[in-house]
Amino acid sequence: MSDPVLLPEVHKKLEYYCSYQERCHQDVEQKLYSFQLTADERNEIIVKLIADNYLNEERFASLFTISKLHQKKWGKVRIKIELKARKISDYLINQSLKQIPDEEYQNTFDTLSEKYYDTLLEKNAFKKRKKFCDYLLRKGWESDLVYSKAKKLEQ
Repeated sequence: MSDPVLLPEVHKKLEYYCSYQERCHQDVEQKLYSFQLTADERNEIIVKLIADNYLNEERFASLFTISKLHQKKWGKVRIKIELKARKISDYLINQSLKQIPDEEYQNTFDTLSEKYYDTLLEKNAFKKRKKFCDYLLRKGWESDLVYSKAKKLEQ
């Protein structure tokens, strides 16, 4: 059992932790382990953070999805994998992916793929295609999009 004076202090620290950047439950749980609290105390703090709206998985999933598309130019496959790694439910993952406008998604893909294709200096057409496809697949873009774009750009 930890010191009862410590609990409000830890709660304040976690409010700050959640307020300067959106967090998922897993992030908060990991942070709580560093304070050496009992399981009940950790749960109590998490419940309080949820009640005070510092912790919201739905909001986290939405912001994560949009920011990774805009900042890192990730595709839906990579975003889904990363959200699953953070133990976000399939329902919330699907809801957050639905928020991406199709036109914006396609435009982001087209811009990224054309820009990257132009930077490839590879002379061998097969190697160039492989580098191009590997790069976009690592970023989480759907394989059918990637391969059709590769064919289009090669012509």
